[in-house]
Amino acid sequence: MPVQDQGNNPSAEIPAGSEATKGRCPSAGLFGGLSGKLLWLTVFFIMLAEILIFFPSVASMRLRWLQDRLNTAAAAAIVIDGLQPIELPRALQKETLEATGTKAIVLRKDGTSRLLATTDMPTSVDEAYDLTDVPPLTAIRDALDTLVFGGNRMIRVYGPVGETSTGVEVVMKDKLLRRAMFAYSRNVLLLSVLISLFTATLIFFAINRILIGPIRRLTGSMQQFSSDPENPAHIYIGDGGRDELAVAGRNLTSMQMELQKTLKQQRNLAALGLAVSKINHDMRNILASAQLMSDRLVDVDDPMVKSFAPKLLRTIDRAVGYTTEVLSYGKASESAPRRRHVRLLELTQDVKDMLAIDPQSGIEFTEQIGVDLEVDADGEQLFRVIHNLCRNALQALTSPGEGGPGSVRRITVAAQRVGSVVSITVDDTGPGMPLKARQNLFAAFRGSARSGGTGLGLTIARELVLAHGGTIALVEKPTVGTQFRIEIPDRPVSLEDYRSRAHFEK
Repeated sequence: MPVQDQGNNPSAEIPAGSEATKGRCPSAGLFGGLSGKLLWLTVFFIMLAEILIFFPSVASMRLRWLQDRLNTAAAAAIVIDGLQPIELPRALQKETLEATGTKAIVLRKDGTSRLLATTDMPTSVDEAYDLTDVPPLTAIRDALDTLVFGGNRMIRVYGPVGETSTGVEVVMKDKLLRRAMFAYSRNVLLLSVLISLFTATLIFFAINRILIGPIRRLTGSMQQFSSDPENPAHIYIGDGGRDELAVAGRNLTSMQMELQKTLKQQRNLAALGLAVSKINHDMRNILASAQLMSDRLVDVDDPMVKSFAPKLLRTIDRAVGYTTEVLSYGKASESAPRRRHVRLLELTQDVKDMLAIDPQSGIEFTEQIGVDLEVDADGEQLFRVIHNLCRNALQALTSPGEGGPGSVRRITVAAQRVGSVVSITVDDTGPGMPLKARQNLFAAFRGSARSGGTGLGLTIARELVLAHGGTIALVEKPTVGTQFRIEIPDRPVSLEDYRSRAHFEK
């Protein structure tokens, strides 16, 4: 991990409530944070599942309880039936009924029904239940009915004895049944709570170790980094896992390191801007003096001086204009274009004169532009765009090792109009743009094609073209060299301007 140079800019203490502290939250505790919510959600969902299981479970318990009573009564009925024709004494009948918890026992055999034992026979029965084949929904309905409305009702229950055709029927109160169902429900509730708490605790500690812990490390690193983003000690150091959190941690580390590099670059740019502003102030004064002295060359009566004086004056004027707006790149954007119709050939010839190509260098400068071709643009800004591209091409052609015997070294500026769009190409036969420069094209201080370059030329060119509503792009070409294409559309004409112009022409 690269160590960030802090220089003489120690990080200032950030007061509470500042922008850097927004989004932070105090520790929510063990049960108030994400892990606590997960614990309670686990308990809730397990209890919900237990509730859904409870209804068929209590219905099954009720059927088993009734079946047990029926089986007990059936065993007693078979014994009593074997004593025929002797009638069971009334006292023994009472003991049998108390043992089975019933009021009456009826045996159904061979198509006949026989009352084997009875005491205090009720005059009416509230509900009757056949245990032969009970559907699940019916069993759940009957169980809920007993829990809610039962406790003091007389019921009749009947069903077969084993696999035989003999059946047994009992009459009984549902008070004991309802009490047994409530006891069963209470036990199920306690068991469900214990199971849910035990399961939730296991899940809590497992998820807290696997998920919540790494998330807390991530959020803690984000908070530390936001308080002092230039401190390399606050960069998150993840593990080598393959899960989503490990991938997020590695991406966070990469983002924080990239952000530190950007902050360092911004700090350097701020220092550079201050130095440039100081140099610009003195340079502007020097150029102003040169401008005053160059104005006197117009009065010199020498043909050669008269031919070079206008170009020298235009060059110095441009230099003065550049120094006035030298810090425009550091602003939000360049100044708005002052557009007018500019003859592109004359502007390109000014670029050629500005380059001052040595005739002995063997480098050709070719213009493939119609004499009457005009472009709707800011002349000074378009000059800067074409001059930056041509200067880069000239530097590529004059680089060491370039231009062997017999090689053609040429810079070609071509243009054509298609409808309301003017397309301008700047082409050279140099070595081409390196891969690193292509990857960082139009990026300041990163997209330079030569050692020691800043890449500002392409960045400024792109910003100026975009201000005109146009585009600039690197064109792939089959031959060696570099080619840029600039496309600048004409300004749209408003209806009011068209009408006023048409009226003026009339």
